[in-house]
Amino acid sequence: AVKTFVRFALAQGAVTYGLELMMALFSIAQGAVSTIMDASGLTAMSDTALPDEMVTIIEDVGFLESIPLWAVTLLGSLFIWVLSLVMILTVYSRFFKLYIATAIAPIPLASFAGQPSSSIGMAFIKSYAAICLEGCVILLACIIFSQFASSPPVVTEGLAPATVVWNYIGELVFNMLVLVGSIKMSDRIIRELMGLG
Repeated sequence: AVKTFVRFALAQGAVTYGLELMMALFSIAQGAVSTIMDASGLTAMSDTALPDEMVTIIEDVGFLESIPLWAVTLLGSLFIWVLSLVMILTVYSRFFKLYIATAIAPIPLASFAGQPSSSIGMAFIKSYAAICLEGCVILLACIIFSQFASSPPVVTEGLAPATVVWNYIGELVFNMLVLVGSIKMSDRIIRELMGLG
C-alpha cells in the first residue's frame, strides 16, 4: 500500500509540476545550443561575397551573353528558394512538436502512477529530450554549412560566364542539399543516439 501511495504521489507531482519539468529539460538543451553557438563563433560571422574574379567576369558580359547567365541565375535562385523554404518549414515543425509535446505532457506523465504503465512516462521524457536536442544537430549542420559556404569557389579562367556562374550555383545548391538533408534527419540522428529506435 505504501509503495502504491508513493507512486501516486510521484505521479501527482509529475502532473502538477509537468510544465516545470519540461521547461527544465528545454533549458538544458537551450544551454547546449548556446554553448555550441558561442564556441563556433557563428554569431560574429561576416557576409559572404562573390570572388573578385567572378564579379569581373559577370560585369564584362554583353547583352547576348547575359541571356544564358540570367537563365542560370533564375534557375539557381529557384532551387535555393525551394531548399530554404523546406529548411525553414522543418525548423518550424520542430518548434511545433516541442509545443505540442509540452501541452500534452501531463497525460503521459500521469502514467507514472501505475507500475505497468510507468514505461510510457519514461519513453515520453526520453522523446521530449530528443526533440529538445534536435536543435543541437540543426545548429551543428548550419555551422558546417557556413564553413563550406565561406570558402570561396575556384574560378577557372577561360570558361564562359554562364558556366562560371553555374559552377558556383551548383556548388551552393549541393551544400544546401546537404544542409537540408542534415536538418531533416536531425530527429533520426538524435533518436538513434538516445536509443529510441
